[in-house]
Amino acid sequence: MKVSYYPGCSLEHSARDYEESIEAVAGLLDVQLEEIPDWNCCGATAAHSLNKYLSLALPARNLVHAEGIGQDVVVPCALCFNRLKAAEHALLGPEQASLGMDYQGTIRVWDLLDFLTQEAILDQIRDRIAKPLKGLQTVCYYGCMVARPPKITSSRNCENPTNMDRLVKTLGADPYPWSYKTDCCGAGFTISRPDIIDTLVKRLYDRALEAGAECFVVSCQMCQANLDISQERIARNTGQNYYLPVLYFTELIGLALGHPDVQTWLSRHFVDPLPLLQDKGLI
Repeated sequence: MKVSYYPGCSLEHSARDYEESIEAVAGLLDVQLEEIPDWNCCGATAAHSLNKYLSLALPARNLVHAEGIGQDVVVPCALCFNRLKAAEHALLGPEQASLGMDYQGTIRVWDLLDFLTQEAILDQIRDRIAKPLKGLQTVCYYGCMVARPPKITSSRNCENPTNMDRLVKTLGADPYPWSYKTDCCGAGFTISRPDIIDTLVKRLYDRALEAGAECFVVSCQMCQANLDISQERIARNTGQNYYLPVLYFTELIGLALGHPDVQTWLSRHFVDPLPLLQDKGLI
């Protein structure tokens, strides 16, 4: 199966573990990711607060290129997905004229998690599991950008998404119910307002532990970074001893399917997940 692929900027830099696990899992599932030629930054969170035209024109250019190829496009970054969907909404509406780009909407823009949790692909994953993730107690954290606002993202259940939970259960782990799966982690405030990050992220740690989880599973590299990088600082500042590894869903697929590079991806995390996975007999 061939699809176009829009990796976004951070996956080629700070989130290389996510990028490498995506490419590896796609290979295991016979999904050919074909990067959109000459793609550009989508503007992510900064552009729409500074220049509305650029915030739409930057992602719109990528969509026009993707439509020219004629394949659906898969987007792993929640922020990029949100901006490409906003551009699609504009290109198919009254704002199309001001953008000056021709786009007919003949392709689908997929969030990677949505794409890999289609029933046919879940069946493939189920058939290829080499090591079920038995005993791994998780909460699935989706973040706030991939599903909202639903009139832009086309999300069918923006307050209570369940596709990651379904995937984690397919892999053999235990996804615990909790009420904070789409709460904001602060995302772009990481540098400018760490006090906001600490408040929002600490609440996620506390509620995850309250739910009985030993780790987070995420599908957004900004959420992963906030929950992973902040843990030592928040623990130091609050006097609490947090240990909650933050794993990408693609890393869990790779682990369950027996990919040999899993430990390389996991070794780049700030909160070392190896002790937890070794304790569970999964590494």
